[in-house]
Amino acid sequence: MSNPAVTHQPGAGSYGTNVQTGEWSTGLCSCCSDLLVCALGCICPMALSCYTANKYGENCCLGCVPGGLTAMRTHMRLTYGIQGTICNDALMTFFCGLCEVCRMAREIRIRNGEISL
Repeated sequence: MSNPAVTHQPGAGSYGTNVQTGEWSTGLCSCCSDLLVCALGCICPMALSCYTANKYGENCCLGCVPGGLTAMRTHMRLTYGIQGTICNDALMTFFCGLCEVCRMAREIRIRNGEISL
C-alpha cells in the first residue's frame, strides 16, 4: 500500500476581516482619529494595555508584563499582514510605547468594524 503524494500544500488560515494592506491603518501619532482610545491612553495607559490585549483575544495581563506588548504587536502584525520586523516591534514598544498601544487599539477597533477612518 503506497501513500498518496501531496500535490497541494494547505495554506494558512485567513485572519481579520479587511484586505491585507501591508501597512497599519493609522499612523503612530494619529491619536485623535479615535478619541476613546486617546483619552484612555492619556488617563490610564495600563488600562489601555489591558483593554487592547483583551480586545485582541489575549489575557489582559499581557500588556502589563515585560515584553508582552512586543509579543502582541508582533503577533498582530503577522496576523494582519503588516510589514515589519521583530526588532522594529521591540524598538517601537520600548521607545514609543504609549503611542504604539494606542495604534494597536485603533487597529483592532478598525478591523472589528467598531470605528471607521
